Amino acid sequence: MFVIALLGNSLFLFLIKVDPRLHIPMYFFLSQLSIMDLCQVLAIVPRMTVNFATNSYTISLYGCALQIFVTLTVGGAECLILATMAYDRYVAVCRPLQYPVLLRSKICCVMSLCTWFWSCVQALICFLYVLPLPYCKTNVIVQNLCEYPALIQLSCSDNSAFEKAVYLGGFLLFLIPVSVIFASYLAIFLEVLRMNSIERSHKALSTCLSHLCVVGFFYGAAIVTYMTPISSYSAEKAAINSVFTTIFPPMINPFIYSLRNQDVLAAFGKIIAK
Repeated sequence: MFVIALLGNSLFLFLIKVDPRLHIPMYFFLSQLSIMDLCQVLAIVPRMTVNFATNSYTISLYGCALQIFVTLTVGGAECLILATMAYDRYVAVCRPLQYPVLLRSKICCVMSLCTWFWSCVQALICFLYVLPLPYCKTNVIVQNLCEYPALIQLSCSDNSAFEKAVYLGGFLLFLIPVSVIFASYLAIFLEVLRMNSIERSHKALSTCLSHLCVVGFFYGAAIVTYMTPISSYSAEKAAINSVFTTIFPPMINPFIYSLRNQDVLAAFGKIIAK
């Protein structure tokens, strides 16, 4: 799975880089998603592999906290970039004549930087809170990666205020992007119903369905992992959820976006022909 995710996202980034037809906002945001997916798997899977190979399932507190920081940063950035991609599709379908103005390169770069900055701030808060916590219980985490619910559950201090703040921040981080995605696709659906061209409506729906599949996978697993109460946190369930949030999406995302995308397939065919 790691090799597939690594090769798939790397190839996707390469195609976007070398083919001028893919130098449009839609593929810029897709390249950001691929970078996030690569960061996710590179922060987690190599450490897992070393642990399995050496039969030594240990990690330092700083290493664990760093892993939490990376996963939360990437997770938050993906929440926001998925909403940005939905807005991109809305402008492309509903306001095509304004597309070059509303999503010119400078605006796309600012939107991307904002997603990274905001998610980094949220992750840094969790990182700085988790690091100095006293751990007077067992120091064993029954899963293959570090997540802040697991560390908080091991802590013997009262973390109720922090938990409430995390839930509020997480709720807003989910609510705002989901609202943007819902509003964008509602407008797209209504616009498709008004289209006279079957070919144009099919192309619009095909691109949107690919994005909705990724949204469903990502948000479903993220809500189960991070929005359930710490008291009901289960290491066994978390171990399964972690695969779906950190390894499975990076593996399938490039294929979801490319298999039915004629521009990407044409770019790939051109590279093979050379």
